[in-house]
Amino acid sequence: MMHTVKLNNGIEMPIEGYGVFQVSPEETERCVTEALEVGYRSIDTAAAYGNEEAVGKAIKLSGIPREELFVTTKLWVSDQGYENTKLAFETSLKKLGLDYLDLYLIHQPFGDYYGSWRAMEDLYKEGKIKAIGVSNFEADRLVDLILNNDVVPAVNQIEVHPFLQQNEAKAVMEEYGVQIEAWGPLSEGANNIFENELLKEIAEKHQKSVAQVILRWHLDRGVIIIPKSVRKERMQENLAVFDFSLGQEDIEKIATLDLGKSTIIDHHNVEVVKQLNSLNTPH
Repeated sequence: MMHTVKLNNGIEMPIEGYGVFQVSPEETERCVTEALEVGYRSIDTAAAYGNEEAVGKAIKLSGIPREELFVTTKLWVSDQGYENTKLAFETSLKKLGLDYLDLYLIHQPFGDYYGSWRAMEDLYKEGKIKAIGVSNFEADRLVDLILNNDVVPAVNQIEVHPFLQQNEAKAVMEEYGVQIEAWGPLSEGANNIFENELLKEIAEKHQKSVAQVILRWHLDRGVIIIPKSVRKERMQENLAVFDFSLGQEDIEKIATLDLGKSTIIDHHNVEVVKQLNSLNTPH
């Protein structure tokens, strides 16, 4: 039985899902098939990943009843705006072979995301999406969006891991009832995280791997996680994190690893903003 969190509209979302960022379309079908076989019921993709069709195929072939699955995809910058969003949503739905989405996220806080949000509110009210949210929104942009619209985002998917713990952003989300979700929960392996002495020491104590300790740390904080792996045994390992908990001492030690800045992508960097605005979704 997959552990879930209740979103601000009452929808239950699995606290651990499987992410397919940077998984090639050719490999995605196998990976999602294996993830579903080992017990994942939440799959996270995006229009910009170019692998929605492969995700859809794996879901269809799995034979798992649709209501037992939780599927997330995301709207890319080049599709922002009211009308564009409605078209992009239909495109994603068609590629996934689904008649509704569980969660639809604005992928980046760039372009006309206000127009996009209004379109998503409409799709949500029509029942085509069970929950709507955002991704990569800093606290100030998130609050501004909340104060100027009807529907409060159910989720904000941001970079969170031991080197970027996002305590302030998390506190703001809690204040407004937005569920925090971590992309790159294992820091995409950056900064040699799996060889970190402090994490290795905690892992040994619990007789778990470093990855399992990090994932458990997220869960103990109430953070949704979507670890990615292309290896079945690693997928299983990433799911085997519900039989232990970290102690207060472990949590205090992990708190010392926070660098307070991203080691993967800086959304405040003008070059990054230009780059993300120049990319188009594969159609």
